[in-house]
Amino acid sequence: MELDNFKSLWQKEDISDTPEISPEKQRQIHHPLERIRKNMRYEFWSTITLLPVILVVIWFFPITFRFRVYIEVLVASMALVTAFFFSKFFKLYKEISNPTLGTYDSLKDLFHQFELNKQYYLSFYLSFVPFLVCEMIIITESIPYNHKYTDGLLAVKFIISILLGLFFLYFAGNWWFKHFYGKYIDRIKKLVDEMKQN
Repeated sequence: MELDNFKSLWQKEDISDTPEISPEKQRQIHHPLERIRKNMRYEFWSTITLLPVILVVIWFFPITFRFRVYIEVLVASMALVTAFFFSKFFKLYKEISNPTLGTYDSLKDLFHQFELNKQYYLSFYLSFVPFLVCEMIIITESIPYNHKYTDGLLAVKFIISILLGLFFLYFAGNWWFKHFYGKYIDRIKKLVDEMKQN
């Protein structure tokens, strides 16, 4: 008897019922999502094109073979790091490609993915810090030794260059994300907030 009561209560309570999003709002959300996808494609193809160009340019620079090999190994390592982060990026691209944005829960999941990818994005830029340090070492070592510069002065210039490079990487990464993705994510959030108020 109690089992029958429990079954009837279970059937009455529909926990999968979530608020639906109207087709008109889905179309409004689709436009910023399409802009994000377009920017992701642009970034992917520009990066894929840029790495081989860098390797070709290195061969025409008048530097010793040893330093050329060092720089090529650095660029190849940067390409591996870039491939790792693009694999994470591609997962979001696939989710945006086939959006099932019929419920608020699916939108919340999408915002979670955006937040994760923002963290990946900043991590991507900060992962270039070791490469920046190595490049600075290579540049410092390839400059002919000048006796008027003391080792202390060279160390100070080196540290200042690294700090400036760090700030540049961090702020460039933030600006790039906001310019290409952040404003569209904010537009989607605004539409979702409007839907919640109605």
